[in-house]
Amino acid sequence: MTHPTRSRPALQHLARTVILYGLLVAFSALFLVPVLWMISASLQDQQGVFASPYAWIPASPRWDNYATVTTIFPFWRYLANTLLITLSVTAATLLSCSLVAYGFARLRFPGRDVLFALCLSTMMLPGQVTMIPLYVMFARLGWVDTFLPLIVPALFGTPFYIFLLRQFFLTIPQEYDEAALLDGASHLRIYWSIVMPLARPALATVALFTFVGAWNDFFGPLVYINSPQNATLTLGLNMLKAQITGTGLVEWQVLMAGALLVMLPNVAVFLLSQKHFVKGLAVGGLRG
Repeated sequence: MTHPTRSRPALQHLARTVILYGLLVAFSALFLVPVLWMISASLQDQQGVFASPYAWIPASPRWDNYATVTTIFPFWRYLANTLLITLSVTAATLLSCSLVAYGFARLRFPGRDVLFALCLSTMMLPGQVTMIPLYVMFARLGWVDTFLPLIVPALFGTPFYIFLLRQFFLTIPQEYDEAALLDGASHLRIYWSIVMPLARPALATVALFTFVGAWNDFFGPLVYINSPQNATLTLGLNMLKAQITGTGLVEWQVLMAGALLVMLPNVAVFLLSQKHFVKGLAVGGLRG
């Protein structure tokens, strides 16, 4: 017969587990309910979106709402623009941030720590401070209403991603570099052939953050893009509110269908990279 005092820690552990999972489910519901409503609303008709009582599962799902989104405005053109910008920004960010992070993590030169601290200090500078000077500079270069103001800044790195990659690079044994240098490899060869393959979790984390940020970016295209043919999906959804009927009435079921289509790539990218994403965040914070 089990002594009561011996089973008490097990009961306490079980109670803590139940409470913890209960809180996680409750907080998850706060985020899931709006998404579920968006999916449900995208299958409703105009009257069913705000009907009372609301039918979460419509009797006659309106799948044609998704077809309407792709035909009522240049959806595929905006999709191509968004893909071009997002993939370019992601590739430029990975290249620039990994190169700078490699220099801070693997090279020794005078003033390295000071430069790294200066790089991190720029994260405290709000984007609103540099918004007007950047716009003036891009306007004088003739880049307004092009994709260049949205892509070129990524070539100069992002302090947070530089910090994240540097922390991960520090976990890679320095002996690999020393062995490669003895074999005659240059630092560029070490960076590309040794460090980068070993840093896939951190690179996947940076790629995920960058992809989601560039894909969902609304403010950047709103400032720099003027012509409709250069618009992105986020701008298209904003314009869709007034273009659906031409009367100023918003057909929310069509708008929700468009929002769901725009959201799906983010979900797909996260599901494909979540394993590397979690590992990259965990390992990236181990060393200072």
